[in-house]
This record gives sequence, structure tokens and C-alpha cells, in this order.
Amino acid sequence: MTISTSDTPADLIRAEAKALGFDICRFTDLDETWPAAGRFAEYVAQGRHGEMAWMAETAERRAHPRAMWGEARSAVVLGMNYGPDHDPLAILAEPTRGAISVYAQGDDYHELIKSRLKALARWLQGRFGGELKVFVDTAPLLEKPLAERAGLGWQGRHTNLVSREFGSWLFLGSILTTLELAPDAPEPMACGTCRACLDVCPTNAFPAPFMLDARRCISYLTIELKGPIPHEFRAALGNRIYGCDDCLAVCPWNKFAAVAAEQKLQAREALRAPSLADLAGLDDAAFRALFAKSPVKRIGRDRFVRNVLYAIGNSGERVLVADAERLLDDRSPLVRGAAVWALCRLLGADGFDALRRRRLPSEADPLVQAEWRAGALQVGEGVQAEDDRHDRDAAPEQAAAAEQRG
Repeated sequence: MTISTSDTPADLIRAEAKALGFDICRFTDLDETWPAAGRFAEYVAQGRHGEMAWMAETAERRAHPRAMWGEARSAVVLGMNYGPDHDPLAILAEPTRGAISVYAQGDDYHELIKSRLKALARWLQGRFGGELKVFVDTAPLLEKPLAERAGLGWQGRHTNLVSREFGSWLFLGSILTTLELAPDAPEPMACGTCRACLDVCPTNAFPAPFMLDARRCISYLTIELKGPIPHEFRAALGNRIYGCDDCLAVCPWNKFAAVAAEQKLQAREALRAPSLADLAGLDDAAFRALFAKSPVKRIGRDRFVRNVLYAIGNSGERVLVADAERLLDDRSPLVRGAAVWALCRLLGADGFDALRRRRLPSEADPLVQAEWRAGALQVGEGVQAEDDRHDRDAAPEQAAAAEQRG
């Protein structure tokens, strides 16, 4: 069934999408080859997806939208603005407070967008017929290349979608349909020579432009990684406790962005700049209550408190020592190990060594034991380095004194 969008159907679909809260709606066909498939295959082959095994398991279905549904002929691609009303990077200067990614400060967008997509799909099918399926980013569909092809924006050097109108702040959803809708023109890449998104990354997660290594990305490390975060990245986390907005927030195109109109996507006051001390005290029930209807909830209390403890270790604030020390008795080895690292950072060598001697003999978990040993080595190296600096500083005075005695 063919529908021409040269007259009113496209306008009707866009009007309905806008009435449902979507900020942009565009169309693309699914006839041509899918260059994104080759890039994705390389990403997985090089292991840059880390522990996200589901990416490799669904790689064949991600090769082309029709690999998931062979009857699909067109895609309706939609975006919902979640632009913040504040500078997302300002919180990084407040070491006793946690930085939660903008997208997770409001309600979980998955449920919100999926319900709106289903409503639009029902209207679309009732008005124009055909078969269809709806997708949010939990499905094996390469949504950013699809959005680029439909003209919602372009993939920047950080691989995220950039919009002339909404900057970095668009949630995406798609409807695949058997209808043949006339496609919109793709949006040409408009980053020029800018590489701000690459240069700002605290962990150097971009080995090259347009190439992400998730294993080094703070969003992956704080959300997807289930075990301890590798030592080499912990200091770079700063106070980022869920996700990271750095590469999104520095994009110059954000000067055209607007604050999210959808109230459910606006930041909750409790999640704008939460106290690390308060977050360290969360048990399972309190965690679930604080993050009800939030995407943060899916990583669970233990992984979240792990992140909080790394932030406490990076804070440099000895007032948080008691919060970290209390968690040495936590039931979760993941939490206990992160508490050890935090205390290694906050206590002096003598204080940490005394604590280690008192607590290590009763610790049964091998990973937590390894954290104690690594901490002892770290503070020992710090003491040795300080001694070396002292010796170097004292050497000229000692030499002068010796010369006078001679």
C-alpha cells in the first residue's frame, strides 16, 4: 500500500505525533543498503562493546531494519526533547554531591516513549492501514543511523545524534511499517572541524573520531559494568555516579536547544545534586523508593552505591570517611571493595594501614581482599614518593652543610 506524503498524510502524521508530545517526526525508506551494519560489526569484532553480550547476540538483526522484520518498507522516526534547564557540567565542581546524567534525572523515558509510540501506531494504522511495529532503544535496531537517515540530525564525532534544533538532547523512537512513505532528506553532518566532544572525554573513550570504545566510557562503566570498575578509570570518574554528559554537554549546537516541554522528563529536585553522604546510606528499600520510575533503578542498589563510593574516594573530603567505613560491613562484596578504595584515597598511609590490619583478617571475599592489598600498595607508593621528594628537597641543604663541615 502506497501513501504519498507530498500532500497531507505527512502533515497529518506529524500533527498527531506533536499532539502526543513528540518534538520532531520524519520519515525514511528502508530500501538501500545499511552502512551502519559494517561499522557495528567492526565495533563488536574488536570487543569495544565490553560486557554487553546482547549486542553480539543480536548483531545479525542489527544489520538492517529489515533483518528484524522483512515486510517493513518505511520508518517513522520520532524524537522527544529532554533538554536540561541547567548546565549539566556545573555539578562536577561540587565534590560532595553526585552527578547523575541528565536523561536519568526524570522519569524513565523507555516507558514514556513506548506508550506514546503505541498510541501513534494505533492512530496511524486506523487512519492509513498497513502493518507496523514500534521500537525504543531496548530493541536491536540501530536507531541513531536510522534517525540520521530520516533527517532528525547527524551522528557527531562522539557517535551520538546531534540536532540543529535540539542539540544533544533527543530521545528516539521508531515505527516500522509496511506503508511506503515518501522519505525525508537526510541531515548532512555539520560539525566542521570541531572536536570538543572528543577532547573533553575524561577517560579517552574515543580511539578515533566516530569510534567509541565502550569499555572506557563512563556511562558504560557506571551503568553496564556489573563488577568493580577498573582501577585505571576510578579517579577519572570524579563525582559521576550514573552516566556521563560531558561529550553531549560541550556540543556547540546546544546553544539552540530548548528546555524539555514534557514534565516527566524534567529533572526531579532530589536528583539534581544529591548528597553523596545521603546516597551512601541507601538500603535496598530506600534505593527503590528514591529511584521509582527512574532508569537508575535498573542497575540495583549495590552497583549504584559502588559508584557513590568511588565518588566519595574522589571527593578529598575526610568528612565522608565515616560513610565509607560503615560500608565495610555491607553484605555486598562489590560495595565493600569500593569502600576500601574510597578509604585508601581519603585516609593517610598510617590510618589506612591500621584499618587494613584490623579489617582484612575478617574479610572472606577474594575481590575485597585484593582491594585491601592494592590499597596498601597505593598508599605505600605514596609514602615512598613523598620520602623521595623530601630527600631531593633536602639534598642541597645537606650538601652545603657537609661542605661547611669540611
